[in-house]
Order: sequence, then C-alpha cells, then structure tokens
Amino acid sequence: MNDFFKAVRDFLNEYLPNQRCFSKQTIRSYKQCLNLLIKYLSEIKHMKIPAITFSVINRQLILDFLEWLETERRVSISTRNQRLMALRSFFKYAGIVDCSQILTGMEAAAVPMKKTQGKIVPFLSEKALEILLRQPDISKRNGLRDQFFMILMYDTAARCSELLNLRVRDIHMDTKHPFIYLLGKGNKKRIVPILDKTAAHCKNYLNIYHTGENNDSEEFIFYTVIHGIRQPLTESCVQKFMQKYGESAHLQCLEIPAKIHPHMLRHTRAIHLYREGMPMTLLSEFLGHATFESTKVYAFADTEMKRDAILKADVFRNGFPAPAAIWENDEQMILKLSGLL
Repeated sequence: MNDFFKAVRDFLNEYLPNQRCFSKQTIRSYKQCLNLLIKYLSEIKHMKIPAITFSVINRQLILDFLEWLETERRVSISTRNQRLMALRSFFKYAGIVDCSQILTGMEAAAVPMKKTQGKIVPFLSEKALEILLRQPDISKRNGLRDQFFMILMYDTAARCSELLNLRVRDIHMDTKHPFIYLLGKGNKKRIVPILDKTAAHCKNYLNIYHTGENNDSEEFIFYTVIHGIRQPLTESCVQKFMQKYGESAHLQCLEIPAKIHPHMLRHTRAIHLYREGMPMTLLSEFLGHATFESTKVYAFADTEMKRDAILKADVFRNGFPAPAAIWENDEQMILKLSGLL
C-alpha cells in the first residue's frame, strides 16, 4: 500500500471518527469525495489505481477535478465547494502526518471557493401548515405516525435525520416542561422543549407504537414494520409521505408548493419563531447551528417583517413623501458630510 491510500485509510477510519468525532454522515460525505477523486484519476486521467500517489496531486489537477464535477456530473456550486473542503481537510491531514505532503495541502488550500447565489428559504404560512398537518388519515396507523412526525419536526425545528435517530429514552414528558434530546451534526446533543399539545400527541403515539415499553427503551421512536420486523424509518420514506401530503394539500391551498420536502418544516418553525421575537442568537442555539452565520438566512428570508417595518415607517410620515435630503443641491454640504471640509 502506497502512502496515498494509507493516508486515506487512516483519515477515514481513525482521524475523522476518533480524533475529530465526526458523524457517520459527514464521514460518508468525505469518503464519497475521495472515491470521486479516484474515479476521476482512473477514468478521465487513465491512471492505474496503484499508480495514484501524492506526487500526481497539484493545484491544477484539483481545479480540473472540480471542473469535471460541475460539467460532467452536474453538481451545484455548493456541492462543488463541499467537495473542495473535503479535499482540503484530507490533504491538510496528510501534511500533518507526513511533512513531505505539506505542499500538497497548501496547494489545495490555494484553490478558491466559488461564490454561490443566495438561496431563498422556503417556508409555510400558519394557514398552509395547518392544512398540511390535516392531510394524514389518523384513523390509520401509518397516518397517525406521519402526522406526529410532522408535528414534532415543526415544534422542535429538528432535522429529518435527528428525528429518525430519536429513541424512546430521548423523550421526557414526566417533567413540568416536556423536552427531548436531539443528536445533531457532529454528534452534538441539545435539549429542545416541546409544547404541551405536542406532548399530548406524543403520549397518544407512544401508547400505540410503543405499548408497554419502558421510558429508557432504546427503540427508535419512528419505525415501519416489514415482514413482521421493526425497521427504522428512512429519509426516503419521510420524503415520500410528505410529498404525498404536500400534493393533496396543494389542491386545497395553492400557496402550498406542489413539492414539499421535510426540511421545509424546520425552515417554517424558524421563521415563525423569528417573527414572534426570538433573538437570533437563541434561534441559532435552538436550531443546533454550528455558527451564527447559518441562522442569518432567516432574517433575510422574512419579507413579511420587512413589509411591516416599511408600513410602520410610512405611518410616521402620515402618508407624506419623505423629506428632501439636506445635502440636495448643496455642494458645500456634500463636501462637509464627506469629511472634505
């Protein structure tokens, strides 16, 4: 085994899980990136896999690889940047364990990120949310499960993966204020309170889906039964039933998008909390964001609050046009305000 593949093995099996404590999903993403790099070298550059070493890696090759991802594999700019970050991390690690590879890490770090366009955060109004939550047939077992999943996702603003990893022991309703433990990105655990009405839905759900189980049970909260055997619910299953309910809700309310995805409930809760006055720093903690910058997108997304602010400003003027600027047609004032006089 050459040094390149030895570094790959140690990076994925030792460094990321044990030293950085990254989640399985993150490690899977890094692994996929390195597999794509090897695929590019073998299929596009026509290199034999045993011949792939650190000596063939340089800044131009990384740029060519990223260009291949965009043009041939049609990845988005954000995905392209994620792949670059994974490569930077790997080659930086290689330089740490072998000083002869420091230059490779520096060349990877010199490859610039591409600027991405700002994303519009999709969310539902309170009316649209209410219609969506009414779509499941709760007289049926799966309908009850699907409705409670959406209610809990909205109330906690959890990621889909966080709810799918939720176990019975993570729910605490025998306290004055019910709460749940969520395991987020980077295996970071956080406490999230739930409303009393959500707790009532939860008790009903547990009585049906987890009859007779202890509060410290390790069983997954959300599951499906296949051939009489419990299987954890998957993201594809959640996406499927939410798409179904989204389509039926769209027929009743055109403001509901025809395509609904699970993350939209997280966005919706974040926007609603922000409108209700939750400070941005507290909202960031509630959502489990690693950085405060990730939360700012909700401030830019809320056009309703911007509209209200504009209307309030108009009230102060009583409908009269804004007064002319004091520097208008006054060259001396312009120079003075600019600090030139």
